[in-house]
Amino acid sequence: MDNNFFKPVSHPFQNIIDSFWQTNRKFPAREEIIVPQGVVEIIFNFSEHSKIEAQIDNKQYLLARCFINGFNTFPIHIHPPGEQIFFGIRLHPIAIRYLFGVPAGEFANLSIDLSLVDSSILSIWHQLIEQKTFEERVSIVSDWVESRWLPASPQERLLNYFLNNRDLKVPDVAGLAKMMCYSPRQLSRKMKALTGMNTEEVLLYKKFLHSIDLIHHTEMSLTQIAYCCQFTDQSHFIRTFKSLAKMIPGEYKDQKSPLPGHIFKNVR
Repeated sequence: MDNNFFKPVSHPFQNIIDSFWQTNRKFPAREEIIVPQGVVEIIFNFSEHSKIEAQIDNKQYLLARCFINGFNTFPIHIHPPGEQIFFGIRLHPIAIRYLFGVPAGEFANLSIDLSLVDSSILSIWHQLIEQKTFEERVSIVSDWVESRWLPASPQERLLNYFLNNRDLKVPDVAGLAKMMCYSPRQLSRKMKALTGMNTEEVLLYKKFLHSIDLIHHTEMSLTQIAYCCQFTDQSHFIRTFKSLAKMIPGEYKDQKSPLPGHIFKNVR
C-alpha cells in the first residue's frame, strides 16, 4: 500500500485547498463504508478497473474517472476493486463556487461526474495519469486552481476556518452569526449553500465529526466523548451519531479501521 498526503500552507492555497492525498492499495475487503467526513473532495480515479460501484442514500453510482462529492449526511458504501488508485483534493467549501460556478452545497450526498460540470477536467485527468510522482500531480492541480482563483472575502475565510476545524468549541446559532458578522438568517443561507445544511444542522454535524476524531485518537469513554463534544446527554449523542453514520457510536467504535471514518467489511 502506498499513501501520500500534503497540506499546503502558502498563499493563496491555504484558502482554497485543505489537502492533497493519493492512495495506491490492494483491497482485501469487498465493502468499504465511509461515514460523513465533513469535506468537499475532487477525486481522480486511475484504477485499472475503473468502474467502481458506490451507494449514497439508496442512490447507486458508478464512480467516474473524476468525480466530486460534497458534505455528506449519509455514509458512502463502496464495492472496491482488487486494486484502487485515487488522487484526491480536499477543497475548502467556498472554493467550489470560484472554481466551477456552483456552490458546494449542490454536491451534498451526491457523487457527480465532474466532467459534466466542467469539461476541461478531462484534460487535467489525462495530464495527471501521465505523471509518475505525487509531487508532479500536486503541481499540476495547484497551477490549475491558481489560474481560476479569485480572492475570498474575510467573512468567507472565517466560514472556511469554522467548517474545517473540528475541535473548535461549537457556539449556538446566535453566537456563531455574531462571530461571522451575519444575521442568523443570512448565516443559514450561507451554510445551506456551502454544505446543504442549515446552521443548526451544521453545528450538530461538527459535534459528530469531533466525536469521530476522539474515538480514533483518544482513550476516552463514549460518555466522556459525548460531554467533550457538547452533546446535552448520552442519548442526544447516540441519536445524532446514528442519524449521520446509520449506526450507534458503540457499533462504530467496534468496527472502526485505522483510517478515521472508514469501515472495511467482508475480507476477500
